[in-house]
Amino acid sequence: MKSILTSALLASTAFSSVVPRAGQKVDYDGFKALRVTLPEGSENLKTQIEDLVAHVLNPGKKELDVVVAPKDIAALKALVIESKVINEDVGAALKEEGEFKAYAVPSESWFTAYHPYADHLQFLRDLQAGYTSNSAIFTLGNSVQGRTLTGIQIWGAGGRGSRPAVIIHGNVHAREWITSMTTEYFAWQLLTKYASDANVKAIVDKFDFYITPIVNPDGFVYTQTNDRLWRKNRQTVSGNTCVGRDINRNWPYKWEVTGGASTNPCSETYKGVAPGDAPENRALSAQVNTLRDSRGIRLYLDIHSYGQYILWPYGYNCNLRPENNAQHQTLAQRAQAAIRAVSGTAYTIGPSCSTLYATTGSSTDYTDVTGNATYSYTYELRDTGTYGFTLPANQIQPTVRETWAGVLSMFKDA
Repeated sequence: MKSILTSALLASTAFSSVVPRAGQKVDYDGFKALRVTLPEGSENLKTQIEDLVAHVLNPGKKELDVVVAPKDIAALKALVIESKVINEDVGAALKEEGEFKAYAVPSESWFTAYHPYADHLQFLRDLQAGYTSNSAIFTLGNSVQGRTLTGIQIWGAGGRGSRPAVIIHGNVHAREWITSMTTEYFAWQLLTKYASDANVKAIVDKFDFYITPIVNPDGFVYTQTNDRLWRKNRQTVSGNTCVGRDINRNWPYKWEVTGGASTNPCSETYKGVAPGDAPENRALSAQVNTLRDSRGIRLYLDIHSYGQYILWPYGYNCNLRPENNAQHQTLAQRAQAAIRAVSGTAYTIGPSCSTLYATTGSSTDYTDVTGNATYSYTYELRDTGTYGFTLPANQIQPTVRETWAGVLSMFKDA
């Protein structure tokens, strides 16, 4: 197997010991990915592991996937009851993602490689420039470092802003590069197929789409310049040398509930000092509130990787279900079948907490309750661990195409 470099769903509690020197990028050559099994009642042991390794992933389970430096492997194995190597060389696996490439857009060739941040912005501008009568570039606010959260709005025959909203967010977690490519593919399909595909036209005429492919631009840039495995934003923490908040633990709904996020600034699921204290999250929640108060929100999609899940509320309580839980399940089942029909890829579906694990201050809980969205989902894209969130470039097109089939099913049913 290759790499298990993962950012599973809404969480991966990790205390990264990998800190790049100024102006240098983290070199993961020689680092290994291991899956370790913990004994029962091992909370203190988890803390020791978190302090030892570079990244700890998929928290809340007996088996943890970790990325560890060669010098720390022996110490790690001494702490656990069982371990196995998943990837012999994390750095080599990262290289399989391929080099950045630039393509003319809006050609579908865009979806054959990963791209620098500036090129993603240019993609949106070029796409919109080809369809000025039913699309517009919008901005939501600024990141910690002053980058603009940029998206594209798409509408149909009713005119701009006349229909219920579909909100789609990508690259909430910086290292999940496949998510920005996938959300851009949604926009590309909706605009380029509007005039020729009756199904797409009916959907665009039914909703106003608000697609923001990269809602964590600072973190995304940092993954390209410093540390490919970075997750959070780049917000400093007063009195602490650790950096970043998890934007998907910072939404101001059930933020205060314990057990689904971390209060440790060094954790990858650090919730922040107060609900909504990340500027990126303030921008996203303001968007949700504005659209709620306008034509309402029919569907919210938060696109993540990896794990191959379709999840709906709630994350903060494993025993609660939304009022329209049965309808959430039906839409997810149909999307699951549509994805499988394209390529055989199997997705697991269910309520977030009971299907995976607890998350607090999360996007789908907020959009369901505060945003009053009819439907709210988190997608976890390919794969289930072979590459994790360092998906090779040759899997971009298969991933975006099968995911498009899934969300197209949801657009029809919502």
